[in-house]
Amino acid sequence: MARNDVRITLETSLREAELRLTPQRFAVLEYLTRAGGHPTADQIVAEINRRYPRASRATVYNTLGALREAGLVREVRDGAVMRYESNVEPHHHFVCRACGRLEDVPGGAFKVPARFELEGGHEVETFEVVLRGLCGACRGGG
Repeated sequence: MARNDVRITLETSLREAELRLTPQRFAVLEYLTRAGGHPTADQIVAEINRRYPRASRATVYNTLGALREAGLVREVRDGAVMRYESNVEPHHHFVCRACGRLEDVPGGAFKVPARFELEGGHEVETFEVVLRGLCGACRGGG
């Protein structure tokens, strides 16, 4: 997708989510969309500050919260660290215990009923599986 097309798509996403289009919101969403992966908030702050030196840590954290609430970004807990991604489609994650790499696992990788309840009357609406182990590179196979 051309750079201008990405810009229009991101601007449209922000407007549809009824979020004001600020340079910082656009920059955070653009970074997550273009960079891919699962950066931490601190990594996002560092990258955004290269383009917008006056974007405070609080602004970036607040922006991430607003984008998450609007359904435009997703938080992924990696131990005590929160990571972020622009892929909000249902999917799971694999975390390598040696190198720490976190990668997406397709949503259809696990067969579960479309609807089920847990004991105590809890109704599951969504779920995410985090697999942990060794990636192919750390196992010596890649």
